[in-house]
Amino acid sequence: MIPNTAILEISVKRLIDNYKFFHNLNQNIATAVTIKADAYGLGDIEIFKILYNNGCRNFFVATVREGVKLRNKYKKGHIYILNGTENNKINVFKNHNLIPIINDSKEAELIINKNIYFGLHIDTGINRLGCNIKDINNKIIKNDYLKLIMSHLASADQYKNTYNYIQKEKFNELIKKFNRKKIIFTLSNSHGAVISKDFLYNMIRPGIGIYGGHNNSKIKKYIKPVIKLKAKILQIKKIYKDEFIGYNQTHRTKKNIYVAIIGIGYADGVKRILSNNGNIYFKKKKFKIIGRISMDSITIDITNNFKKFKIGEFVEIINYDHGIDELADKCNTISNEIITSISQRVKRLYV
Repeated sequence: MIPNTAILEISVKRLIDNYKFFHNLNQNIATAVTIKADAYGLGDIEIFKILYNNGCRNFFVATVREGVKLRNKYKKGHIYILNGTENNKINVFKNHNLIPIINDSKEAELIINKNIYFGLHIDTGINRLGCNIKDINNKIIKNDYLKLIMSHLASADQYKNTYNYIQKEKFNELIKKFNRKKIIFTLSNSHGAVISKDFLYNMIRPGIGIYGGHNNSKIKKYIKPVIKLKAKILQIKKIYKDEFIGYNQTHRTKKNIYVAIIGIGYADGVKRILSNNGNIYFKKKKFKIIGRISMDSITIDITNNFKKFKIGEFVEIINYDHGIDELADKCNTISNEIITSISQRVKRLYV
């Protein structure tokens, strides 16, 4: 077997610890984990198995294709499809035991007489997917196959944002309208779950928090970093004074230096904005990225410690001390984008 140049190392224990944190917020409600986008890039097949074996029974994905992929592997557990039916035939959901989240009243009309469980997404203010409550008639409200009512907070990571409470009050009105014992009500994602206990209802849907992302917010002190992104040293070389590094001459050496060429690049998910700006970590020391990040490689300045580097060893782009949120800040984005951008060329390794 030919070894991989880059590895995404995923801590199973830390992943489980994060799940348990959310579950322990209230053990009497369901903790449904969002594993869309290949479990945020960590591998949906493996993450489903790990979490199911640790008590999780409810999972949310975005697309029908994601749901079918999981159901072909696992027959147990409830799998909800956030994008709804996507205009697919209802038999797809029956045959694969999938639960569509209906986002439109016309879509609801097509499904209510098909003897299939479904959820209903009511928009309380984010104005993306979701029904307007005014369009929901009594035939939908009283349908025996209606399993779940959900909405989604627009600013859950801003804990003091009053818009969260405006949405919560709208959601409370929904509960009065759909006042039936067997219906599940869910409003909160990772961040919403820790605003206050009033946001928990009888199901929460953590996503990024399970995978170690916190957006430098309240959950930072409760959850653990889960991943390390590593890449192999391909070459070590000496570069002389007044030479240029990489494309377009963006870095010029001021003295003789030693560099290491690392086998990972923007095709693997390392953002090009980190050119001449980001860092790599090796044996608890930090090394600067110099020159442009290429498709398949990056160059780092190792002058002060070059004797400690060896070809074939791995350095870290992300680790437990310098995590996905720190990298997201440097890239002017969020941790969700960082981990979902790590390409399939990078091997997933569960440890």
